[in-house]
Amino acid sequence: MNVKKIALVLFLLGIVLASPAYGHKLISHDDTHRDFESALKIPDHKISWAIYEDLGANETKYYSFNAKHGDSFYASIVVPKINGLEYYSPTLVLVGKGIFENDDVPFVTQFGTEKFLYKGEFPGREFYEPFGQVSYWERQEIRTEIILDGEYFVVVTDENNQSGKYSLAIGTIEDFSIGDFFTILPKAWFDTKLFVNDYASIGISFFILSVILTVPILLLINKRKNKNFKKVNV
Repeated sequence: MNVKKIALVLFLLGIVLASPAYGHKLISHDDTHRDFESALKIPDHKISWAIYEDLGANETKYYSFNAKHGDSFYASIVVPKINGLEYYSPTLVLVGKGIFENDDVPFVTQFGTEKFLYKGEFPGREFYEPFGQVSYWERQEIRTEIILDGEYFVVVTDENNQSGKYSLAIGTIEDFSIGDFFTILPKAWFDTKLFVNDYASIGISFFILSVILTVPILLLINKRKNKNFKKVNV
């Protein structure tokens, strides 16, 4: 099999492995969204997004989105399957002027609040995400319809004096392009491994990538050497 065929096989394999990632686009952040004013902006709440987070004990993270009357809204929390997180479950809160509940929450807001707590058994239902090769435990989710036009907030807070990791998912519409396979998805895989502290996979991947890049170069050098050797011996 020549170099071109090897490259083609590797490309097609990459497409196959990446295909399960259709679902969530990863939103990177600088961890400064600690109040309503600095809330992390969700570009379009209908598109399927994921945000990886570390949450300290008694900390709170804020996310904002704009929505219109009649819009469906979805959000959920999952926790990576890591030792020590079996009983971890932060509180999920929806905040906005179209939220008419007024649940008690550990932060101050002038809007209505609806609190969503995990009510299942621990460690929770497990699912495996093939793209990142990571298992998660499912926690609570929000499925609702927006009543009034305006800005809304999703707030994730710790009320149990625990620290841990979670992934927040927003939206349900898959929105990937071909170009994302070469930009967003590789970064998402790398960020996923950092999120679950899987440094071994990162090291192995860099080694494989270096081999893939090095082998064609060595073959080309060897081919030129052979060509020059034949010329000398003619």
